[in-house]
Amino acid sequence: MSGIIGHTMYAVLAGRAAEHRRLPVARFIHQHYASYLCGAYLGCDIQTLPEAICVDTGKEVGYGTAPLAKSPLTGGEVRLWSLEFEGKIYRPTDIHGLFYGRSHLVFGWKPTERVHSVPWDHLADYCAAVVDDAIDRFGAGERKLAYLFGWMAHIVSDSLIKSIQPGIELSLLDGKYTPRNRPIQDLVTFHEIGVKEFGLNWSALLSDLAEAPVEPIQLHYMRVTRPEGTLPEQFSNAWAPHLEPLLRAVLNQNRRYQAIRNLRLLKEYELTKNGVRWECSEKLSRQTGGLRYNEMVGLADRADFRHALWSMAEAIADLFVQVINRSPALQSMPESSGPTWPEITSKWKAKR
Repeated sequence: MSGIIGHTMYAVLAGRAAEHRRLPVARFIHQHYASYLCGAYLGCDIQTLPEAICVDTGKEVGYGTAPLAKSPLTGGEVRLWSLEFEGKIYRPTDIHGLFYGRSHLVFGWKPTERVHSVPWDHLADYCAAVVDDAIDRFGAGERKLAYLFGWMAHIVSDSLIKSIQPGIELSLLDGKYTPRNRPIQDLVTFHEIGVKEFGLNWSALLSDLAEAPVEPIQLHYMRVTRPEGTLPEQFSNAWAPHLEPLLRAVLNQNRRYQAIRNLRLLKEYELTKNGVRWECSEKLSRQTGGLRYNEMVGLADRADFRHALWSMAEAIADLFVQVINRSPALQSMPESSGPTWPEITSKWKAKR
């Protein structure tokens, strides 16, 4: 999948896998769920910005770095969106080039900076160093840790779904990650899995995600602060503190625009009843080459799509374990918030 629906579901599943494995991170992931899910999307995808402005309405439209020929709201003209900051103009492609590799670590750097890519077999070392710095240098509280593990979920899932790393087998329509099959993945994840199987309230989840605050630890793991702590001791390259003010502005824009996108995405993914059959929007149907919604569901089932999601969650949980194994501070954390209600009841019930 691409975008917020995919990454949110990957994180939801990884959180459940962590809980099943009784990892200490599962407790604070679910206590700070909005920040965890925010880290799993906005913790990486800093290009979550408008691409253009609809001339007819004056509203921001599109998604940063994806060219837009006409307004999706009116079909009319658009003018390019840009961020003006400290006297300079930044297009989404500029922001992508400056920051995308810094959040995704193992890929996504612009050609002149690819030397800074973190090798896959050192990813857990990098993440564990960030966790230790978060605990030692960024104050009390575990919300930032939930955000960090969401960020890790994004790195793993993007690397696997985009075939940067092997591990996910999926042959859906015309491949694993293509423009034609992404609507299928998103729609099936949203409705068949998210709503029907998990009972997710997507509107609430996406709203909470967009409202989650910027975590200062993100500037640290993207290496745009003054280099201090364990991370620069192990990874001394690529620090660029002069970019910190710009990144702060971008992260605020990410949240502001995602709140706008949420309403549009929820509308885009709506199904309508046509007799006994549910139908998706004509736009999404066209993207798949004209498939109807029931055909998409059938394709996903035949491709064993749910197993691919399960594999993704297991791979993310594997990284969680590797990071925990490198962090004594995480190992010493309690697995739960105390006895469950049945446990309390069994001990406190009336003696006679």
